[in-house]
Amino acid sequence: MLEVHLSASQAETLLRFERLLLDRALPFGMVASSDASRLRERHLLDSLRAAAEVDDAAAAYDLGSGAGLPGIVIAIASPDLRVGLVESRLRRATFLESAVAELGLGNARVFVERAETLTATADMCFARAFAPLPEAWAAAERLLRPGGRLVYFAGVNTRLETPAGARILKTRESPVLESAGPLVIMGRL
Repeated sequence: MLEVHLSASQAETLLRFERLLLDRALPFGMVASSDASRLRERHLLDSLRAAAEVDDAAAAYDLGSGAGLPGIVIAIASPDLRVGLVESRLRRATFLESAVAELGLGNARVFVERAETLTATADMCFARAFAPLPEAWAAAERLLRPGGRLVYFAGVNTRLETPAGARILKTRESPVLESAGPLVIMGRL
């Protein structure tokens, strides 16, 4: 069970995003061509499980957003959350801007820059296929407001070492998705 409930409209928007990924992101290598047949489980549902961690957060960053995974999925599932899609590569940022517009996501904004250059803070950061845990924490830590959290998508075989200045608040396994590693939710010491 993913512990995330979508309205019919949100589910439809998620399916429209899946179509955008297949039609536009896949041909440009933003998603591996080998994932085409399992895009929903491997990327969309995997990303969706982080929406259960949003709680009362008002603003978040998706660090190294790439094709919008998990940022666009979280923006769809959590319409009250402002999601910053941080992507320095222009082709990917252009895809993100197009997807945000086509899906009508008023709560998502694309930042065409590196995470290190952001100045505004947020309640949460998401890191999926962004960097190893210590580097992801270093990028997120300075952006997080007091009490803020990093939701890190660990690989199946990732060795979890707590970075300096951080503490693991919890880890969340997903028995529903066999290829997903744990979500690691971290905060400051």
